[in-house]
Amino acid sequence: MANFNSYKKYDRSYKKGQTTPFKVSRSKIEFFIECPRCFWLDRVKAIKRPDTPPFQINKAVDELLKTEFDSYRKESKSHPWMTEHKIDAIPFAHKDLDKWRQNFVGVQALHEPTNLLIFGAVDDIWIKPTGELIVVDYKATSKKSEVSIDADWQITYKRQMEVYQWLLRQNGFKVSNKAYFVYANGISDAEGFFNKVEFKTKIIEYDGNDNWIEPVLKDIKKTLEMETIPKHNATCKYCDYTGNRLELTLEHFRNQKK
Repeated sequence: MANFNSYKKYDRSYKKGQTTPFKVSRSKIEFFIECPRCFWLDRVKAIKRPDTPPFQINKAVDELLKTEFDSYRKESKSHPWMTEHKIDAIPFAHKDLDKWRQNFVGVQALHEPTNLLIFGAVDDIWIKPTGELIVVDYKATSKKSEVSIDADWQITYKRQMEVYQWLLRQNGFKVSNKAYFVYANGISDAEGFFNKVEFKTKIIEYDGNDNWIEPVLKDIKKTLEMETIPKHNATCKYCDYTGNRLELTLEHFRNQKK
């Protein structure tokens, strides 16, 4: 397995027929599934969708959970939540864990049939006594009802887990199909703020299946090699925006050549 450490080494935009590996993140795979047209514009023409605001509270919860689980990792002990849910595992200690958690680096694998370098930043990994790894993802929200992963749109969460499982397998690790969401739900009906927000955390089990990944990567490669823009996606709310922006960009270059 080749060692790919630097995101900046690779082109941000795909060039038809290129022979160097092209980097595709876990989130860009999801992007492609959502809309091949917008994906092509993003990866080939560098025409981006409008940015969404960052979820800083969720990011803070992620960082605090990492710090908390890391304290048990150092002692090779199970977190009390793991014991409570009868999960026979401990947080996985590995020299590359910090790199695997880093955005734009993450766990990486070169998919040789497509020459796509796939990567994704994991939140956590646990290890069973058998040596099998368990992928773990932290989620945070605030809602009155019990948290779950049953909503239709949460298929994105499940595919996220499966990409991480696939990446670790590509790096030679034994990986359990079973994964866990550590899902923190902010309590909004307390007696007041008092400079803190309390959470109720639930661990949700999920059985992953990464069989869909190989065919999707081949479809991504075919789309990247297309010379013309893919068809308009009627279900995508961004297609009109990106299409209009492309036309304005082309018009700008045409005017410059006059």
